[in-house]
Amino acid sequence: MFNPSREEVRRFFTGAWDKERSAALLSPLETIAVEWIVEHPEFHSLLESEDAALAAQYRPDDGRTNPFLHLSMHLTITEQVAIDQPPGIRAATLELARRLGSLHEAQHAVMECLGEMLWSAQRAGLPPDGEAYVECVRRQLA
Repeated sequence: MFNPSREEVRRFFTGAWDKERSAALLSPLETIAVEWIVEHPEFHSLLESEDAALAAQYRPDDGRTNPFLHLSMHLTITEQVAIDQPPGIRAATLELARRLGSLHEAQHAVMECLGEMLWSAQRAGLPPDGEAYVECVRRQLA
């Protein structure tokens, strides 16, 4: 399993954004990252400076969104939907996108469920529960 450091994640996103702005060739993963970066103009200025990105601190009590965590979750959900893992996540996410009229808004709803699943697993010291995650997304459809 790929387990990048905080700095590697930040360099990945700043590097992808730099390549996009200079019209350089992007890897497939960078292409997906840039698609989500484009959807979040509020992150653009931070991503334009690797030094600023590496120095930025995001603490839960700051009340600010961590753009690197947010974009990483978009990438995770995109990959999960592409391979339908956990089973059912593709159908649930695409139906949510249809109902909301926006894949972006659907991903934000799914992101809440993903965060909840990861937090619960970490707190309990157990593996993530994919079935509970998909069920959480399905509840968003109700």
